[in-house]
Amino acid sequence: MAAAGESVHGEADLVEAIMVGPEGQAGDAAILDAGCGTGRVAIELARRGFSITGIDLDPTMISRARSKAPDLAWIHGDLGVVKFDRQFDAVVLAGNVMIFVTPGTEGDVVTNLAAALKPGGAMVSGFSLEAGRLSLSTFDRLTAASNLALETRWATWDAQPYEDGPYAVSLHRKAALKS
Repeated sequence: MAAAGESVHGEADLVEAIMVGPEGQAGDAAILDAGCGTGRVAIELARRGFSITGIDLDPTMISRARSKAPDLAWIHGDLGVVKFDRQFDAVVLAGNVMIFVTPGTEGDVVTNLAAALKPGGAMVSGFSLEAGRLSLSTFDRLTAASNLALETRWATWDAQPYEDGPYAVSLHRKAALKS
């Protein structure tokens, strides 16, 4: 893709488009890369000016992420139970994270990550829709139970319209505080 001049950072491109203000700058938005693996998305978002924390259950993946970007915050932990010492403007779940969590813990993961979001914060998640795995209807039920409302859904990280395809990227938002 890079050789063809295409972006290899579709996840970061979409998250940046969601997060930038009217001035077109990242500002100091805090983003949690949940299920960060070796840090590809987190490192790219940090390069674009966001305050990044990455978390993954796999200690080898976190070790590799730390070696690639030692100045970023990396957490070895379980998405369904870890308690964060801050709240985030956005949580990103790229790379099929939601279909790789332990079956039966999807609700715990969504609830825990929703609790880590600031009011008005965004949860952006993309995953394959395969038989026997997490369905969009179940995911939407779990997010709604965690005070997250579906704002929009795409077929890809480059924001192609969703039309019941094999992959979905969803933007859910936590309710803002009433003034």
